[in-house]
Amino acid sequence: MGAAVTKSESLQKEWVPETKLEAKIIEAVQRRATRGTAMKSFNSIVLKFPKIDEGLRNCKAIFQEFDEDSNGSIDHTELKNCIRKLEISFEEDEINDLFKACDINEDMGITFTEFIVLLCLVYLLKDDSSTLQKKWTMGMPKLEPTFETLVDTFVFLDENKDGYVCREEMVRAIDESGERSSGRIAMKRFEEMDWDKNGMVNFKEFLFAFTQWVGIDENEEEEEEEEDNKEKA
Repeated sequence: MGAAVTKSESLQKEWVPETKLEAKIIEAVQRRATRGTAMKSFNSIVLKFPKIDEGLRNCKAIFQEFDEDSNGSIDHTELKNCIRKLEISFEEDEINDLFKACDINEDMGITFTEFIVLLCLVYLLKDDSSTLQKKWTMGMPKLEPTFETLVDTFVFLDENKDGYVCREEMVRAIDESGERSSGRIAMKRFEEMDWDKNGMVNFKEFLFAFTQWVGIDENEEEEEEEEDNKEKA
């Protein structure tokens, strides 16, 4: 008799990327996984939260640079200009997919939090091309270590290196931390990541959840902008 197949294993075997962009992201994650991960435990990840939070906030200046009309979001044309300035070779349909993937609230604009996710996806996808290194670090030298930490964290959680994190992988990662009620914590963390509730977490879903874990909040950013405007008035 063959071994029983769990629900998560079944999902992993049947899962097919919906877009060319998603397929490229999975390939990039798996390629990055061959280099291993510096993360040893979930606790080691949590200890990095303050540093990651600080690093992600450095994206604000870049966001404002590419938000050409200063309306608080990056539209499709501004995104194309952003990709062009970074000299990254994306096809038209890949740019469309990237915009759609990061425009979570579907308001036809990329907000600051969504832009963080977009930049990290771009970082992952350019990772195998050393020719982009000079352009990428132009104005972004502080971001690369932060994004590398995020990729490293996902690689750690993706135990079987298939490009997704399943519920069992999340439970095992937190169980090993030795925390009391680790099972409940793991389930909560997984639910926060699994936005579409399909039992599998891709890199994009992980990134959106992580911005919340470390404290990046869209409303907080809006409040800061309002304070700045009051001071200028």
